[in-house]
Parts: sequence; C-alpha cells; structure tokens
Amino acid sequence: MDVSEEAYARAREIRLVLFDVDGVLTDGRIYLDDSGAEIKAFHTHDGHGIRLLLHYGFEVGVITGRTSKSLEHRMKDLGVKHVYQGCKDKFLVFQELLSGLKLDERQAAYVGDDIFDLQIMTRCGLAVAVANANVHIKQHAHCETINTGGRGAAREVCELVLDAQGLLDQVLSHNLR
Repeated sequence: MDVSEEAYARAREIRLVLFDVDGVLTDGRIYLDDSGAEIKAFHTHDGHGIRLLLHYGFEVGVITGRTSKSLEHRMKDLGVKHVYQGCKDKFLVFQELLSGLKLDERQAAYVGDDIFDLQIMTRCGLAVAVANANVHIKQHAHCETINTGGRGAAREVCELVLDAQGLLDQVLSHNLR
C-alpha cells in the first residue's frame, strides 16, 4: 500500500480499527442459497490480520447495514467483540462505540468502500478506501489499499497500523524463528 507521511502519522494514533463488511471484508457480492440464507466469503489473510491486531491489544469492530449469520460466526471465530449489524445510522454507532471505549475520533481507523461509509470516514483519524471503492470514497480517504475488498485489503490496513506503531517487525521476527 502506498501510504503518505500524513496517513502513516495518523496510523500511529490508532487504537480502534473498524471495517465495513460488504465490499471490504467480502468482495461485495451477496450469495443466497436456495432457502434465501445469505452466505459470505472471507479471506484468511484478512482474518489473520485482525487476529494480530487483537493480539497486540487493539480494539477491532465491524459496522454494517446488512445482517448476516455468516458474519456473526466469522467475527466470533476471530474474537471480534464489536459487531454491529443492521445499522441504519453507522455514524451514531461509531460515536457510541468511541464513547464506550473512551476514545476520540483520531484514535479510530475506518475502512470503507461506499457512500454509506462517508460520514465516518470524514471524521475518523485514519480513513482507508479499498481498491475497488466508489470514487467518492477514494476522494475522502487518507490512503487506498492495493488489494480489493474480500481479497486481502483488510490485511493491508492491519499491517499498516502495526507497522506505524513499531509492531510489524516484532510480528515478522516472531514468525521467522
């Protein structure tokens, strides 16, 4: 990911990383089985990045307008406690979460792909657009991933935050032993 000095500096302040789901943690397609149940595909690289953030004490969450059992199962498997589904007002959820965690906006990163993410992205400390994001989202992002949503974009963000805070070398050296 090509990151400006400003975006890298913003990443140093992050304590909470939030993701949209459809188009960010997934490729944006919605799969329905014959009974109408929704099925989502998640990338293992993204999941490992989320686990690394949690391991190093970061708060991680998802805020999405849709509701899905598959998302609920995936977040439980990863250990993500902050899961907000069916959100009509993502910004209100964002504000309530910050208040509950006693964090301010500059300590939160948000990864989005569509116009419903703009309100949070224009207020958070680090706004990241996935490579396949809507053009209006890209205009308001501090940086953009190389990978598209559902294909490793979230992992890039996790590694950016870890790197900016001096933790990525620790992750790499631990895994080289």
